Amino acid sequence: MRIDAYEDPGTPDRRGGWRYLAWLVRRQWPRCLAGAVLASVWMVLLAATPYLMARAVDHGLEPGDMGALAVWTGTMVAVGGVNAWLSVMRHRTMTKVRMDANFRTVKVVVGHATRLGAALRGQVGTGEVVTIGVGDVQTISTSLTAVGPGVGAIVAYATVGGLMLSVSTRLALVVLLGVPVLGLLLGPLMGRLQGREAEYRERQSVLTARIGDLAGGLRVLNGLGGKGLVADAFHRDSGRLREQGYRVGAVTSWIQALGVGLPMLFLALVTWLGARQAAQGHISVGELVSVYGYVVALGWPVAFLIEMGHQLSRGVVAARRVVAFLRLEPAPDEGTRDAPAEPSVLHDPASGVRITPGRLTALVTTHPSDATDILDRLARYTPSNATWGDIPLADIPLPQIRSRILIADPEADLFAGTLSTVVGAQEMPSRGAGNCATSHNAPADAEPPPGADELASLTAALHAAAAEDIVRALPDGLKTQVAAQGRDLSGGQRQRIRLARALLTDPEILLAAEPTSALDAHTEATVADRLKQARRGRTTVLAATSPLLLARADVVHHLVDGKVAATGTHRELLDTEPGYRALVARDDEGAEDTEGAEEGAPAR
Repeated sequence: MRIDAYEDPGTPDRRGGWRYLAWLVRRQWPRCLAGAVLASVWMVLLAATPYLMARAVDHGLEPGDMGALAVWTGTMVAVGGVNAWLSVMRHRTMTKVRMDANFRTVKVVVGHATRLGAALRGQVGTGEVVTIGVGDVQTISTSLTAVGPGVGAIVAYATVGGLMLSVSTRLALVVLLGVPVLGLLLGPLMGRLQGREAEYRERQSVLTARIGDLAGGLRVLNGLGGKGLVADAFHRDSGRLREQGYRVGAVTSWIQALGVGLPMLFLALVTWLGARQAAQGHISVGELVSVYGYVVALGWPVAFLIEMGHQLSRGVVAARRVVAFLRLEPAPDEGTRDAPAEPSVLHDPASGVRITPGRLTALVTTHPSDATDILDRLARYTPSNATWGDIPLADIPLPQIRSRILIADPEADLFAGTLSTVVGAQEMPSRGAGNCATSHNAPADAEPPPGADELASLTAALHAAAAEDIVRALPDGLKTQVAAQGRDLSGGQRQRIRLARALLTDPEILLAAEPTSALDAHTEATVADRLKQARRGRTTVLAATSPLLLARADVVHHLVDGKVAATGTHRELLDTEPGYRALVARDDEGAEDTEGAEEGAPAR
């Protein structure tokens, strides 16, 4: 049984942490069973070595029977060789168990995050998701050690107790009752560890989210002079997390110290009792040797039992956090009416904005948030009374809306990968991939090479976003690896890549918020011309105040306090609306100031 990149991980049990761990075991029960059997046989054979040693002493060494001594010694060597092989197979099997649990949990978490979609940000913080992916997944997979060495420890413990019954009933009772007593002593610490671990994980997720916010807004904070204030707050929060980590470490250290010290005291007691019985003649010398060997062999099972309790205590905390995430539900989609079959008017009653099909419409406002709120309502990212044709958006199934209406966010995430995959295309073939062009040497009637149509679409999207120079500047063109969030690209390059990605999907309705805000005036003018041409006959809405974009819009809505104050062309509004003229004139001055400026710095 295996899990790969294409396999369905299954439906997780979301009723609790323990049930989730049990589900991970059930999903790979043959492998878990194999791990338990291998670990059990391995530990039982460890305990069998003292038994064989006692037989060698009593039947070979003490009576001087060299033949019997050779037989029992050879048996011990053979058992040792088999046990070494079993140890390798046990470790290999349990590694597969942990990896399966790790990847399966990653897949269910990522899959659920995908299903949540836009609802994810409103229900859980980024730090929580990162903490689950980085820390909790590993803790859960490690806790599944219990199904191998944990089960083996229980079997070996019972086996040693049974073997010691043949030596002394008193010693056997001490062994069989000793570990439960150890469990009672360590139990309260395990419960305390769960509480401390849960609190630590919560604080860790909050701090992780704050790190992301700080990194993303560092330039803004520096410009406002607030970097020091935020740094002090972060220092205090990280100090609290460190203190909480110390508290978790304190409990863990007590568990580990008692986990080593108490078994040693327990095993020393068994050895002392065995030595007294040998001195009193109740057991033979060989049996005394076997008792000592059993005591040594018990060290492994006892250590594994304590480690199992420790790992399960941490694993169930992590599993509860994963379960809490999996219980989040996306916003209910109660749409029962189909979207308009033909291009239709989008209308937002709250603002008065009407979007005519097939035209380039611009939204202009002093407060950018007003325009983005309108775009969110028109794309049904927020509840509203917006309509599409004569049908309320709320009555249309969400998949239909998502397949036809796209918001191009200027700060949308960019994932790591080759430039072609970052834009949204499949991996490009080697021919032509570097220069974003197909071969000109092929015969006119030859079939296009594999991926030629997709390459042509990608080329067109990059051209419309004025991004060909990005491809030419990179060492391997479209096959160049790009870092996550485009960290190795400039601000303007990232913005054009995001725009190209949106254009590549060729949506029926494209809603774009400030698609050129990080470009210099020359590049912005190029993008404006090519965008209008690429979207000719398609519905496009731009939230922008750049005169370079507004001059190419078919319709411009001037918004005041989130409502339409005037509608017309850019030139008409310049002539008739003083407020619009003042807003756009300020942008005109900014555009002039950026002539010749280095691309990548904000133009306004």
